[in-house]
Amino acid sequence: MNLKRLETFVWVATLGSFRKTAERQFTTQPAISSRIAALEAELGVKLFEREGGPVTLTAKGQELLPYAEKVIFMSEQLRKRADTSCSLSGILRLGVSESIVHTWLPELFSRLHTAMPNLDVELTVDTTSSLRGGLLDRSLDIAFLMGPISAPAIANLELCTFPLIWVASPALALPERPLTPEDLAHWPIITYARNTKPFAEISQKFREGDLPPRFFTSSSLSACHRLTLDGVGISTLPRVMIAKELAAGSLKEVQATWVPSELDFTASYSMQSSSALLEPVAELAVQVAKEYIAE
Repeated sequence: MNLKRLETFVWVATLGSFRKTAERQFTTQPAISSRIAALEAELGVKLFEREGGPVTLTAKGQELLPYAEKVIFMSEQLRKRADTSCSLSGILRLGVSESIVHTWLPELFSRLHTAMPNLDVELTVDTTSSLRGGLLDRSLDIAFLMGPISAPAIANLELCTFPLIWVASPALALPERPLTPEDLAHWPIITYARNTKPFAEISQKFREGDLPPRFFTSSSLSACHRLTLDGVGISTLPRVMIAKELAAGSLKEVQATWVPSELDFTASYSMQSSSALLEPVAELAVQVAKEYIAE
């Protein structure tokens, strides 16, 4: 079936005029009439009433119009998908929070290699504040960070939520009871960099007490992890990141009367970008993250 004839049918039905449709499709009114006549002959039905007044749909025309619209919509989606699959190549500048590096990012990279074999990825691992700046100044194409980002033209897709827990090396021999922030402050608090949301929340809570805490901060979760394993202090880390150490007993969850808020991550990117990569990469990240959490 000729798609041009279907498009003409939809436009005539929408505009109610052969002349206006001819202007819209950059052709002549006789050409429009010819297309409609050919479509009616092909379908074996009359689509329009055109004698003595405005062009109106027949009862059969009204019945068939939604089907024609659907065929056109699906053909447009087919072209879009075909164009996207051809353009899924080049360089993707990806920014990632370190929590995701230690969880489901390797699986995402494996899926990207399969789905987009011509894609090169430039990976930046940094704090959310730095990744947000990279998105806004266009030095990054997409970022997986603690979001969402409230900025015009930034799309935010929910990725995952990581609960935080207090952990320490068994060598610290902490009391076997729920510890208050004042109790925890007797040891160094190993935590996120000072320009992060988790640090702001943790430092505010600890400064409410009488005993000033000692903070060992780092932008590297790997460094926090290592310092905690070596018994330097007490740390707050995503449970999913240290599940193996908890199971092996090299780290022990510290029961506490207060824990920081969960970490909510989004896939964020500019909707003003001309790249066809961003939406499919973000959607794939959402899928991988959900599968990881469900395991």
